[in-house]
Amino acid sequence: MVRKDGTDLHPIATTPAVEDAVSISPDGKFAAYASTAGVYTSNIWLTEIETGHTRNLTNQTGVTGIPESPSGFFAPSWSPCGQWIVFSSDRNTNWTGHDDGIGWEHTQNLSIYAIRPDGTGFREVYNDPAYTHGSPKFSPDGKRIVFYEMTLQDTWDARSAFNVNSMTNQIVSVDFATGTNKIQHTNSSGCKLYPQYVTKDNIGYLVKGGTNEGIRYTSKNTTGISGGMRSPAWSPDGKFVVYEKTDWTSRPLEKKLYSWDPAWEYRFIDTFPNLSPQGKLVYTSKQTSNSSIVTMNPDGSDYKLVFDVDQTNQVDMLGVAQGSAGAFQPSWSYDGEWITFGLGTWFQGRYSSKAWIYRVRANGSDYEQLTGNTTNSGFPSYSPDGSKIVYRVFLPEMGLRVLDLATRETTVLTTERDNLPWFSPNGEWVLFTRNVTDAAQGYFSNYEICVIRPNGSDLTVLTFSAANDAHATWTADGRIMWSTGMWGFQAEAATYDQLFQPYGNIMIMNVDGSNKTMLTNSMWEDSMPLYIPNSFMQ
Repeated sequence: MVRKDGTDLHPIATTPAVEDAVSISPDGKFAAYASTAGVYTSNIWLTEIETGHTRNLTNQTGVTGIPESPSGFFAPSWSPCGQWIVFSSDRNTNWTGHDDGIGWEHTQNLSIYAIRPDGTGFREVYNDPAYTHGSPKFSPDGKRIVFYEMTLQDTWDARSAFNVNSMTNQIVSVDFATGTNKIQHTNSSGCKLYPQYVTKDNIGYLVKGGTNEGIRYTSKNTTGISGGMRSPAWSPDGKFVVYEKTDWTSRPLEKKLYSWDPAWEYRFIDTFPNLSPQGKLVYTSKQTSNSSIVTMNPDGSDYKLVFDVDQTNQVDMLGVAQGSAGAFQPSWSYDGEWITFGLGTWFQGRYSSKAWIYRVRANGSDYEQLTGNTTNSGFPSYSPDGSKIVYRVFLPEMGLRVLDLATRETTVLTTERDNLPWFSPNGEWVLFTRNVTDAAQGYFSNYEICVIRPNGSDLTVLTFSAANDAHATWTADGRIMWSTGMWGFQAEAATYDQLFQPYGNIMIMNVDGSNKTMLTNSMWEDSMPLYIPNSFMQ
């Protein structure tokens, strides 16, 4: 909390979990907020500001949803009388991919709920399964609830840089007591979020993206504010509005991050990092450049561009600029002399575009195309002895393939919808991600972590959540780290910007799937982890 003049800053909740969307009670004694503390799933918590006494309001029988559903609770707001807290939740809904289920990333199906501050009286206020409804706020007299309404697909479009400028949703309200008498307050284009009654007859809200981006009002007599602000909130008298100011400057490499494990220092690195036995780091420069292959020492020194994504003229550079094409998943040979990677178009573009397996010398002096033009080949990994490369193919065939570098013969390892393979450090396993949803119905939104022997035996599924488990990598001692969505969205999906999958937390487990442990707990997409010993940082 802080006073409006910027003084008297003091904390309400300071745990290693995600704390978000705080709302102060009308009498100023309590704070309701969303937090992932304790159970990693977002819940509504209540803290008495003077004493610090805290309780979880929604993690209780009759309120939590079925275990296989997302079951998050978000964006709490107090009634003017202080007797109710309203919020949004995706409890008892499905994990559904965008674009009618074919997308890897999920949509979010929110409804509006209410609960009393003592944890009683939980009830659904409004639900329409075809739409999502979020960021509820009471009218000044406490009789109505205003919130944004959008299609499930729009919860993906609203957080995607590709579609936010062209999507449209509206601001609506309903009677709080009955959930009926629905009124639509806007009828214009644009992505509209964070509605709030400024007066009994005027509602303020945010337009995100497009040419009309900024704070807008339903009353034509109120002047809006143009700009790229986020999360606006109005004072009770409607005279002031506070908001977040965004900054899209990319993080610098090696930036120190919050460390959940005090034994390790967490730092930022670009995508698909891989460490050679000799201590050299390679990665895809997706966030910091044009998705080329770059090497450097783990401390950031000896930076070298070893393969420029544009040098073979095989890649659509517009796709590179949009993040859907490039040189992905570099992998070192054991002797540190070669780096293999996939070059081409990925994500949805893989249905119609090709990709190839390449390798390049670590000094950038020579490169070689290893696969032909019949399929989309990508995400390779060297075997520890440097004799083989495992990679995935996509259309007309599916699955994992193993290329023998000496004979140039290719062996079929799997034929399912598999991806992101990595040889284990001892060469005994291949780690990968498999789609386990019903492909016959066109659903591709649930992936699990698997291992298989290089000869095709001992296939084992290691994860079992209804969400996505993916991007698995090995530690040097043979454990597995991966990114999981099993704890659900950490905030309302539509409120994110340029973030495809805003619920990935990093976990670690043994090769048999035992001892699963959380390594991160943030509201962002944490993925592609890599342990680096201190000896390589000096």
